[in-house]
Amino acid sequence: MSFVEQHGLWSEDQQIAAQDMIRALESGNLQTVRFSFPDQHGVLRGKTLVAEEAVHALRRGVNVTTTLLCKDTSHQTVFPVFSSGGGFNLPDMQGAADIVLVADPCTFKVLPWTPTTGWVLCDAYFGHGGAVPFATRTLLKKQTRRLAERGMELLTGLEVECHLFKRTAASMQPEDAGQFGRPGTPNTVELLNHGYQFLTEQRYDLADELMDLLRGTCQGLGLPLRTLEIEIGPSQFEFTFGPQTALKTADDMILFRSAVKQVCQRHGYHATFMCRPRIPNVISSGWHLHQSLRRLQDGRNLFMPDTAEQGSLSPLGKHYLAGLLKHAAGATTFSTPTLNGYRRYRSYSMAPDRAIWGKDNRGVMLRVLGGAGDAASRIENRVGEPAANPYLYLASQIIAGLDGIDGQQDPGPSADLPYETEAARLPTSLEQAMAALKADPVLVDGFSKGFVDYFCHIKQAEIDRFNQEVSEWEHREYFDLF
Repeated sequence: MSFVEQHGLWSEDQQIAAQDMIRALESGNLQTVRFSFPDQHGVLRGKTLVAEEAVHALRRGVNVTTTLLCKDTSHQTVFPVFSSGGGFNLPDMQGAADIVLVADPCTFKVLPWTPTTGWVLCDAYFGHGGAVPFATRTLLKKQTRRLAERGMELLTGLEVECHLFKRTAASMQPEDAGQFGRPGTPNTVELLNHGYQFLTEQRYDLADELMDLLRGTCQGLGLPLRTLEIEIGPSQFEFTFGPQTALKTADDMILFRSAVKQVCQRHGYHATFMCRPRIPNVISSGWHLHQSLRRLQDGRNLFMPDTAEQGSLSPLGKHYLAGLLKHAAGATTFSTPTLNGYRRYRSYSMAPDRAIWGKDNRGVMLRVLGGAGDAASRIENRVGEPAANPYLYLASQIIAGLDGIDGQQDPGPSADLPYETEAARLPTSLEQAMAALKADPVLVDGFSKGFVDYFCHIKQAEIDRFNQEVSEWEHREYFDLF
């Protein structure tokens, strides 16, 4: 029996999709297949197999080292993998042992920018068939099952901002190379536009060639692309996507970010989903997550109020909203997981700085849209940065929202003056967010203490490296003064 058969890892839909995938591999049109999985940062890693080998690996799995789960954003392994338990107190993680990547055939694509290459997303398992507890796609699946047990599913739509630049130098001299713990020299770039002409057609036309390239890529991948927009800042753009189930949204976000970066790289551009690049005059990018609960039985939007008297959300929607507010501080660890992302939380900036909600107000953290008879009634969470791991971001929303529903919690009144309303402030640093996460028993229980400790350990390694660097601000502030 194959690894998949031995451990019963595929559903009936996946079995059917696997047959379609095998037919595509045996057609002779594909030469290679990328078996990829989203790591703890939402970065794709994996192996590329020739098509003939991929047919066998589909049910057998692909082995990779557990150290891929041990790395911070500099790709430095931050756990003592050769100690007892590998630093995780898990024998399966000791000694840089292997885990098995098992393809989800339902995610199979042919990559438009390299049409002889297939791509499939994978889940991670130990050799005995147990799911790897640190695999973030698995964590989101666990939360979506909790909803399904209640007869519900989460629908989510994306508004993703990013910066797209023209690459002027690739920084590929030997001295530009990095090492573990210190990334190499970034690309040198120039702007595609001067910014501050929000949604003007002229600015869009300047980037039309690139936008058309990215549009075709997204549509070729089957992503539910709706709009391509000129954002406020220089070289800043926004892409919006139609609503999907939570897992599909997370899978699409992972693929979208990776595709945009790869396609831009091939055509002389540089794409970054970093929140606030250190480039003069650019501004922060955000990721707005639209969400609602749908009843599985009949597809009804459970956030849509029955009467105008109920306001913008149903009672269940208000309880879910209250849960998001209650756990906002700890959940920012997952919606804003980089040190850089906290540069965005500024008053009067169309980004939130406190945990409040408001009806159709872009200054609040949670913007509520809808009303009686509006099947698109939803909550827009404006807290996230585009670099967030989507599986963790969406999982945190389910955990927090369900706690609000279970506790019949009240979100309080709408905040019509978002930067003047008295309310709990969002964390101003990743350290503050992690402290709030560790102090939140609902989030800790939802993700598991083991995962929270694991994720915070990785993030603390990044913070420690950051604190060891002397910044330009420090040098400018103190070098002449003292």
